[in-house]
Amino acid sequence: MRKPKASLSITCAAAFVAALVSGSAVAQKGYPTKPVRFVSPFSPGGSTDILARLVGQQMNKLWSSPVIVENRPGAGGNIGAEVVAKAPPDGHVLLLSASSVAINPSLYSRMAFDTGKDLAPVGLVGTVPNILVVHPSVPVTTVKQLIALARKTPGALTYASGGSGTGSQLIAELFQHDTKVRFTHIPYKGSGPATTALLSGEAALAFNNMLAAKPHVESGRMRAIAVTSAARSAFLPNVPTIAESGVPGFEADSWYGVFTTGGSPREVVDTLSSTLNQILHMPDVRKRLDGLGVTPRKMTPPEFGAFVGAEMKKWEAVVKLSKAKVE
Repeated sequence: MRKPKASLSITCAAAFVAALVSGSAVAQKGYPTKPVRFVSPFSPGGSTDILARLVGQQMNKLWSSPVIVENRPGAGGNIGAEVVAKAPPDGHVLLLSASSVAINPSLYSRMAFDTGKDLAPVGLVGTVPNILVVHPSVPVTTVKQLIALARKTPGALTYASGGSGTGSQLIAELFQHDTKVRFTHIPYKGSGPATTALLSGEAALAFNNMLAAKPHVESGRMRAIAVTSAARSAFLPNVPTIAESGVPGFEADSWYGVFTTGGSPREVVDTLSSTLNQILHMPDVRKRLDGLGVTPRKMTPPEFGAFVGAEMKKWEAVVKLSKAKVE
């Protein structure tokens, strides 16, 4: 990503790393010592919920204590994250969060917890690329052609998003910043209506999640221009990346990761990380992740903490550019 010109603090990244070494220096013997709550901060049936249940089911098999997945949706994932942030710091309450956890601190005017201090990063589950798609009526097949058309007719091309401040809007804002073009934003109440708008031609383009867009690309009802990941996706190998299409450094994947309560013992966090990595290497789990379009990525807790801190800084800059804010 080409960093937008914004003055950003590094305290969030430092707080995530510091969270890993805080808490008791003595591990809880025989962790887990009681039932583990695994919070999904979005509604049942979505990708976050599916991944929480997939990981939680395997934890159930590996541990003597039960793992109970519970959905606590609302406020863009903040309600569920708050449950974990305010739990006892013993590692027995977990969070399976999407990348919204790194966006919300700069998007929401008020939050009931400090993301950097109150959530301890455990590990990354995996990443999912987004796809830049256009309605078939838009006369472009490449990123360069889209940029040329947008510069010729500033503001004439509309893009659909799942709502103001959502990832689909912020990725579009990042693309506009990096390419110096201007689209007109049409926010919808969720990714479903935004997808419907693009399919009907009500909007010209969108940055859609791979899972939502792939069937429509294959049917010809959407045209895939590029993927937002650093490398091409195995699920659409003939679709180039935005970076290789003339926007160097552009990367805007969605991602999913596991957190626990800030201040939990470091040894417990390490145990959780080891368990997560063991699960991600299971053949059945890898097969399921492949089916969901998720590319697993191994990270230690410090690596994941640094990754989340960098994502927080990155999206803070984009939120400022977009002027999106949620009260």
